[in-house]
Amino acid sequence: MKTHKDLDIWKMGVTLAENIYKTTAKYPKEEVYTLSSQMRRSAISISSNIAEGAARGSSKEFVRFLYISLGSLSELETQIMIAKKIGYTGNEKLIELIELLRPKLLNFIKYIKNKEAV
Repeated sequence: MKTHKDLDIWKMGVTLAENIYKTTAKYPKEEVYTLSSQMRRSAISISSNIAEGAARGSSKEFVRFLYISLGSLSELETQIMIAKKIGYTGNEKLIELIELLRPKLLNFIKYIKNKEAV
């Protein structure tokens, strides 16, 4: 691996954040400091933690930050579901992106752990 920017999971996280920003820009103005802000922070956290973990230089630290990314992904999924229930978004693409990213992230965590064990 050269840098975090070479990882598909990082690229997918950035794409997901971009889509979240575009989606939440359409939310009512009263959501600027509430749900849309929280969704944006969660989305940014996914790729940011992948980048930070990759820069740490140890597999153990990298895995820890990958788990934080996974937590942010689950948090974002919950927020999207809430937004959908209250009628703010019907964008199934967001859930599809999450469902594509989650197994890739889990598999990468397994890969790093196995690589460390060897």
